[in-house]
Amino acid sequence: MNVYVPILLVVGIAVGFSLLFVVLSRVLGPRNETPGKLTTYECGVPPRGGIQLRFFVRFYVVALLFLLFDLETAFLVPWAVTYRSFVELGQGAQLFLAMTGFFILLVVGLIYEWKKGALEWE
Repeated sequence: MNVYVPILLVVGIAVGFSLLFVVLSRVLGPRNETPGKLTTYECGVPPRGGIQLRFFVRFYVVALLFLLFDLETAFLVPWAVTYRSFVELGQGAQLFLAMTGFFILLVVGLIYEWKKGALEWE
């Protein structure tokens, strides 16, 4: 339990300072809410239309798939960096089999999304 005390201390200090700054900004900050400040600001262009714009779900699906495969690719970097040291320790085959399973999972997910039509852009 003593191992977690420094981590809990740092988290406690971070939460404490965050709460302190939020309270101070609420108490000491100016309150000049005008209609111009409450409008939506989008890159210097005045907003047109209502807020009930319809977006196609495929935009979100493509974004989520990109994040998913991008993050999974990011997991390959530490594996590639540490693979040689695991081979020297005699555990290279285990690590290679684990990464092969990871690749198979990636390929199965990609095939599933392909079959479902999530990668189709019409």
